Amino acid sequence: MAQATIRFRIRPDGRVEELVEGLRGLGCEQLTERIEAKLGVVQQRRSTSEAYLPQAQPVEAPQAISAVIP
Repeated sequence: MAQATIRFRIRPDGRVEELVEGLRGLGCEQLTERIEAKLGVVQQRRSTSEAYLPQAQPVEAPQAISAVIP
C-alpha cells in the first residue's frame, strides 16, 4: 500500500488549504473528514482525475485534492 501524505498551507487570512497525495477514489475524503470537521466548514473542494479512479488499483501518480477551509 502506498503512503498517503497530507500537506497543509495556512494563508495569512486564516484559511487552510489541504492537499492529499497518494490516494485514489474516496480514500482522500475518508482520510481527511475528521480533520476538516475540527477545522471548520469546507468552502471549496477540487478533485484531480485520480480522485475518480478505483481505490483498489495500485497508485502510480499521487492524488491531489485541495480543500479551502475558513
